[in-house]
Order: sequence, then C-alpha cells, then structure tokens
Amino acid sequence: MKIPKTLFFKTQFDADKQGHFGEFGGRYVPEMLIPALDELNAAYEEAKHDSVFIQQVLDLYKHYIGRPSALYFAERLTAKLGGAKIYLKNEGLNHTGAHKINHCVGQALLAQRMNKKRLIAETGAGQHGVATATVAAKFGFACTVHMGEVDMERQAPNVQLMKQLGAEVIPVKEGNRTLKDAVTSAIQDWMGDPEDAYYLLGSALGPHPYPTMVRDFQSIIGMEIAEQLQEREGVGVLPNYLVACVGGGSNAIGMFNAFLDVPEVQLIGVEAGGTDIYTPGQHATRLASTPQLGVVEGYKSYFLQDEHGNVEATHSISAGLDYAGIGPQHAYLHSVGRVRYESASDNEALNAVKTTSHLEGIIPALESAHAIAYVMRLAPTLVPDEIVVVNVSGRGDKDQHILKQYL
Repeated sequence: MKIPKTLFFKTQFDADKQGHFGEFGGRYVPEMLIPALDELNAAYEEAKHDSVFIQQVLDLYKHYIGRPSALYFAERLTAKLGGAKIYLKNEGLNHTGAHKINHCVGQALLAQRMNKKRLIAETGAGQHGVATATVAAKFGFACTVHMGEVDMERQAPNVQLMKQLGAEVIPVKEGNRTLKDAVTSAIQDWMGDPEDAYYLLGSALGPHPYPTMVRDFQSIIGMEIAEQLQEREGVGVLPNYLVACVGGGSNAIGMFNAFLDVPEVQLIGVEAGGTDIYTPGQHATRLASTPQLGVVEGYKSYFLQDEHGNVEATHSISAGLDYAGIGPQHAYLHSVGRVRYESASDNEALNAVKTTSHLEGIIPALESAHAIAYVMRLAPTLVPDEIVVVNVSGRGDKDQHILKQYL
C-alpha cells in the first residue's frame, strides 16, 4: 500500500471542482453567501499548495495538538471478545479531547490568512465548540458558538469550557434545540457578517468547499493509522476493518480517506440507533435505515425526512450523533458501496463505555462508543489474524453527568 504523504491528496471517490460527490454535495445557499464561499474556496485552493501553510498545519498538529495520537492494542478487550485483534486510535488524547481540533487548527490558520476577525461555530456534543474556542484564543479571534438549548443542558461541562476560553455561547431556542438548529443559527450569523467573520464549520458537510476541506484536515487520522499499524504489525500489513461512528462524518472520513483506494480494507460507519430505529424521532440512522435525498443547510445528501419532506426530529444519547443529515461524501460512498453503514443503540453504546472503561482504562465519548459497540458485535465473528481498528474520536469526560444517570 502506498501511504499518502500529504494532507491534500485525491482519491477516486473525490469531489469534482464544483464540490459534487456524484449527485451529492454542491452548494445550495442564499445568493448573498456566494461571494463568501468563493472567497473561501479560492483561499483554500491557494493555501493547500503553499508549502509554508502546510508546514504550519503540521507543526501545530505535532506541537499544539500533540499528534500523532496513539494507536493502542486493546489486549483485554480482544481477549474478552475473541476473534480479531482490536486496535483503538485514541483521538481522545488530542488537546481538547477529540478529533475536532484537527480541522479547527487548519481552518483557524486559513481564517488568519484571510484576515478574518471572528470565528463562528455550531456545536452539538460541544467538542467542536471547545476546539473552536481554543483556536480562537490561540490566534486572537473573537468567537461565537451556537448551541441548542437541549445540547447545552446535556453537555454543560463543555459549555463552561467554551466560556472559560472567552467564547460567547448562543443558546438556540428554535426547532428541536439540537445540532441541526445550531447549524441554522450559525449560518444566519455568518450571513449577517460575511466580511469579518469566518464560519468554522464542525463536520465534513455543508456547502462546498467545507466537506472537502474538513476531510483534508482530518485525513491525518488515517495517514497515521497506516504508518502506526505497520510499526506494530509489520511492513505491508493492512487493517482488515476500519470502524468509526458517523454523525456529520468528520472523524469517520478522516479515518477512511487514506484507505478509500485500497479495496482490501473494509470500511464501516456506525450511526446512532437511539432507542428504536423503526420509530421516527427515536434514532439518527440516515443510511442504515432508508436513505432519503434532500437539500438542507447548503448541501445535497441523505436526511431523515417525513412524508412532506420536512426534516424529522432525531434522538441519540450522544449529542454529536443527534443529527438528521450526513456529509455528502458519506452519502456517495454509501451509494457506490465503498463504505458499509450500520447502527448501534443507546444501550449498546452505554455497554461499550462500561466495557472499555473496565477492561482498558479508557473512557470513550458516547459518540465513539457507538463504533466500539459495533466492533463488540463484529470482532467475535472474525479470526485471530484479522485486525480491526476503531476510531475513539473523543474521550468521555464531557458525558459523565449523562453516564451517571444510566450507569
């Protein structure tokens, strides 16, 4: 396998110049935002060919974020489940405790290059909000984070962290008061201040160029896995399976991207099965159930919708997976069969947190626990010389008050 040596590489599953992954993606926004997106796309295309910019990103990955994050052999979890060897890519060891800091650092550098004064972000689980507030403090930006009232309550520790870092946290009271509504509120804020504000979008979705840009900054995850696994298992060894949770899809596409052109590696995304995948409003399985095409929040993808085309309410015990849409590249990868999408329930995720904590001394975020939960089903069906790598996209500090209720 040829391991990519740069963040900015193309695969056969990439977007065209207009940001379309097959029929998905693109940009469907009010006309007043087109100049801002054109400005962003031009700045990004220039930056990713600038060796100085690339080196700045890589230096911050190493010296600020603390990369590479560990690839850890989960020996006791492997022994308990039987079957395949399980490795954990521990993104929870990053500065701020999750993978979100990867694209926040890259986008903050880009915003600085564009002479912006304020960062705007949306957040559900709060990890993206914390990461945005962190880079805003580091680079000297003002910072506004939009967050649904429901998520503010269930992710209160992260709200406090954002405020300590100097960010203004705007409670979103409309709709279901969760991530979808925070995205809408953030876009409206950006529309009112496109000259001085940079919208630091928190996942691999939204209008072009965000899905590609966020994926590129997150691709460091898969690049590191490829190198680290060969150090651990031998030159030329590939993982048999890569597994990641999927909300909007940034941690998953960052893990998968380096392996998309390697068909021997099976890729599995795990959505939030909630309490019942057959009842509307009780889950967030966009692809693992019945995909429905739509255009929402500036991009074309699959969304949970009712018979009238309205976006449905969703549910997950994990705020970061509680979202009705999915990134356009994931929709495309599903449509062509390159990635398989499964689901795990709230209860399975809680059990995964408990099991991983007790056996490995690693408390995963509830989002990441969905991926571990699926691996707990998958690994026993495999043979011992097969290798499964699961992306622990964040640590569970933020979820302690939720876990206290259930565990």
